[in-house]
Amino acid sequence: MSLATRLTARLTVVASFAALLTAACNTDSKDLSLSGPTLSASRGGPGAATSGFAVLANAAVTCTDGTITGDVGTFQATPTGSVTLTSCPVTGSVHVGDAAAIQAYNAFLAEYEALADVQCDEVLTGTLAGVTLAPGVYCFDAAATLTGVLTLKGPSNGTWLFKIGTVGTGALTGTSFSVVMEGGADPCNVTWWVAQAATMTDSRFIGTILAGAAITLTRGTFDGNVWAGASGVGDVTITGTALVGCEGGKRHGHGHKGKCNQGVGNGPEGCDPGDSNHHNPTNDEAGGTPGDPGRKGGDGK
Repeated sequence: MSLATRLTARLTVVASFAALLTAACNTDSKDLSLSGPTLSASRGGPGAATSGFAVLANAAVTCTDGTITGDVGTFQATPTGSVTLTSCPVTGSVHVGDAAAIQAYNAFLAEYEALADVQCDEVLTGTLAGVTLAPGVYCFDAAATLTGVLTLKGPSNGTWLFKIGTVGTGALTGTSFSVVMEGGADPCNVTWWVAQAATMTDSRFIGTILAGAAITLTRGTFDGNVWAGASGVGDVTITGTALVGCEGGKRHGHGHKGKCNQGVGNGPEGCDPGDSNHHNPTNDEAGGTPGDPGRKGGDGK
């Protein structure tokens, strides 16, 4: 595809999101019926309405032995809707079929619908292991089964859209699949549109998943939001996964400069604490060594 054609496609995506963000400022009445997820004539855009929602499901969210940073919501109200948390602290609020969750869910449906029409820059195949991709719109015609390490390389304002199942059907499955970012790219600028279900197992995933059906996360880490059930049915099940939503808090260090609290070296948080005193002291200031972290009182400032 020529550079001019890619630029035109990119401008089309930007224009679509701008229109949706403008719609988010519209305070007209939303469709609050609980008969099933519908899009009202004055539907909200994905920006303001979904802000803070790390997890959205049609009817049920179940989290066991995990953590969620951000709000959790279901479209359906009780007794059909439910959020079940077992050894799963949530840093945020829980909304079961209330006005905020319904507004957010309708905004998710609007975004899902808009992204379905975005044209592809390139059609992908394979597991994406060892692949490096610049910002763009990438598509799998049908299902995608991913493993290994995918590198996304681009500037902080670079955007990636992955569309799985563009021919109408297709699930996203990741097993021991990691996404890493280079060049200052922002994890919140990565979106995975999935025609059907999404399943991540033992993966270090980056990006927001918008799924037509259910989303299942098992172990590993997840930096982004999970919104499930655009087809009308779809729950979220999280087991042993640490999930940090885009609006819920800082990521695990993938290009974001937040506090690091893991000791010497790079651990599961994915940050680099070494001699990084930027007014947010870590337990590794001044380039300490194991057993002697070199915090305040030594050379740390």
